Amino acid sequence: QLYYQVLNFAMIVSSALMIWKGLIVVTGSESPIVVVLSGSMEPAFHRGDLLFLTNFHDDPIRAGEIVVFKVEGRDIPIVHRVIKVHEKGNGNIKFLTKGDNNEVDDRGLYKEGQNWLEKKDVVGRARGFLPYVGMVTIIMNDYPKFKYALLAVMGAYVLLKRES
Repeated sequence: QLYYQVLNFAMIVSSALMIWKGLIVVTGSESPIVVVLSGSMEPAFHRGDLLFLTNFHDDPIRAGEIVVFKVEGRDIPIVHRVIKVHEKGNGNIKFLTKGDNNEVDDRGLYKEGQNWLEKKDVVGRARGFLPYVGMVTIIMNDYPKFKYALLAVMGAYVLLKRES
């Protein structure tokens, strides 16, 4: 019985990983789902909103789009709106971002000496969202003991649950 419970748990974990990898392939984004962690994009998005991203390289980046980008030296991606785009004749695109709820653009967030973002910095573009669904993630990051307790309860449930 224990063997089947462990096998069941392993199948759940591997299924979740396969779904995640499938989403990466379908959306073209290394992180197809992200949680908004701050209030910098209010009123468009609030802290805890779950965003669905795509990152197709053929789609041009335009002013007004909401992008998720990574900056060198920062671990956590940032969700902000594109406010200016510079296109060069050779196809290179550089752009500037800003949080809707921020007073100034994001140049202070970029790495030192960087004034513009490039396509390589983009993790994805927001295509849809679920309000406040990501609050569970924020709570688990803010309270690590809660995260471990929740994982222990879920693991125990899967391992100890009796099949009928």
